[in-house]
Amino acid sequence: MIARIFVILCLILSTGEAVGQTATDLQLAQYYYNNEELDKALGYFEKVYSQDQSKAVFLPYYECLIAQKEFKTAEKLLRRQIAINKQDYEVWLMTGQFYEDQSDASKAKKIYDEILTDIGPNPGRAIAIYQAFSAKGKLDYAKRALDIGQKLSPGYPFNFQYADYYALQGDKRAMLGAYLDYLAQQPSIIDPIQQAIGSRMDLTTPTSSEFQIAKEVLLQRVQQVGSPKVFHQMLIWLFVQSRDFSGAVTQVIALDKRSKSDGKEVLELGEICVENAVFDQAKRCFQHVIDLGPEQPNFYEAQLLLLNARFIQVTQFRTFNAEEIKQCVTDFEMALTRLGKSRVTFQVSLQLAEIRAFYAQQISLAIEELQQIILIPGLTDMQRARAKMLLADVLVLDGDIWEASLIYMQIDNDFKFETIGTEAKFKNAKIFYYDGEFEFAQAQLNILKEGTSRFISNDAIQLSVFITDNYGLDSNYQVMLWFATADRMLAQQKYDSAFVLFDSIQNAFPYHSLADEILFRKGQSMEQRGQWQKALGYYEDLLKLHPADILADDALFRMAEINGSILLDKSASETLYKRLLMEYKASLFGAEARKRIRLLRGDALSESEEI
Repeated sequence: MIARIFVILCLILSTGEAVGQTATDLQLAQYYYNNEELDKALGYFEKVYSQDQSKAVFLPYYECLIAQKEFKTAEKLLRRQIAINKQDYEVWLMTGQFYEDQSDASKAKKIYDEILTDIGPNPGRAIAIYQAFSAKGKLDYAKRALDIGQKLSPGYPFNFQYADYYALQGDKRAMLGAYLDYLAQQPSIIDPIQQAIGSRMDLTTPTSSEFQIAKEVLLQRVQQVGSPKVFHQMLIWLFVQSRDFSGAVTQVIALDKRSKSDGKEVLELGEICVENAVFDQAKRCFQHVIDLGPEQPNFYEAQLLLLNARFIQVTQFRTFNAEEIKQCVTDFEMALTRLGKSRVTFQVSLQLAEIRAFYAQQISLAIEELQQIILIPGLTDMQRARAKMLLADVLVLDGDIWEASLIYMQIDNDFKFETIGTEAKFKNAKIFYYDGEFEFAQAQLNILKEGTSRFISNDAIQLSVFITDNYGLDSNYQVMLWFATADRMLAQQKYDSAFVLFDSIQNAFPYHSLADEILFRKGQSMEQRGQWQKALGYYEDLLKLHPADILADDALFRMAEINGSILLDKSASETLYKRLLMEYKASLFGAEARKRIRLLRGDALSESEEI
């Protein structure tokens, strides 16, 4: 018994010594290998490999053998590694390449052919062998692997692999054919197919050869008798990629008529058109669904989407003329006549009032409608507060700033811990600022600077800093009052009068610190009027003349926003956001600029950023 225990202890000790020695040898092997002393690393790898035949040891060991021209040992090593794992096709291909390098083409061919005989009726193995060959650039053998796999597993779709093969060959037409053949069998995988095609072809330029190939192939498919619906969807998608929204809308409407559908896909394309500011095509989509009749399930939604598209076009992009504004108001009025004014149509009623007041010069009518909206039965407290807020904004526009102030204070009192209450407090502080009550306005702004809403807090900080920097000395009060009065004129859309007052300040006080503020306000006023290039011009002047002043980063942010959201120039927008981050590292807009860059790149946002 004692003898047996002694033997066991000896075995344990000897095994421990062996493991320790192996670890030391591996460390030395890796040290010499990393320092490119392969002759010294070779002996240690040989010792380690006798104990550990893992891939991590095999690969550098093989490399050392080749470097030292020990080809016979390398050949034996390859054969041994294949015997360890016969389905490690990378090692098989290394062996074939070894024979090619030794100018032994017949042995290399034998190895490659032997790999192909291992496929059998196993689709997974066929794909693995295809991938191994294609990774080494041996496309002829890769194609043979697919052909054999297809023959032995006829029910399995190798379309993605064939498409990959054709893409590697540069045959985009055949690649598309492989994808579309599979799509005809499995329409539900349209999204992955679109992503795969989009990653391998330039479809954004209608004049590119790849776009023309895709268009030709898809048109041939949709023109075939009994062609599946998914091919029409692919053609619509293709038009959208190149921003040919007119072609996309024509196609989706034709598809909707052909399939006698309810217009759902037409609505979806209409929303894409709105996102891309192609409002004429968006209206075509929504109007088509409306024309299908009130008995259709998407009739009501189409009306709301059409009105919302008009609202965005007017209020965000400001692309309209007097006749279009008149038609817009008419459309809203007709919709509300059909649908009635109620809690359900609250948003539509609010949008109409905003268009009347700020864009159609129908201020009195807007005030009257808002007073009626507030009395609609069944509204939530928040809805009523939103209507009151808009009413107060319109009263400011109309010049009745103190009546507006009372409404702002009421909202502030009713929603002290809500964002709308904070917004009302800020707007009320601006009322006192407009009237020259700078100290009272400053006191209100100091409270808001600690607010939870980042943008309101930023606005409060900016106005507070502005008052602090430009008010305090008796000689500055008159200049500040002129500026605040001009600010109020901008809020009341009296742009020409405001510009006259701004110019008067610059003429009377050419070296005053308000110079950058005046340029920024002029830029803002051009945004309000939809004159985007002029707005960019004022912001560029501000950056050139006052690059170190407090509003420089604001100007950069506004330029990035205009390029990204209005002019839809994502590249220019991203460049401007990056410039803001590089040149103004302490900017309050830093976090938002990073978020916008990720959005422009299509990166996923965190949950908190989305909120």
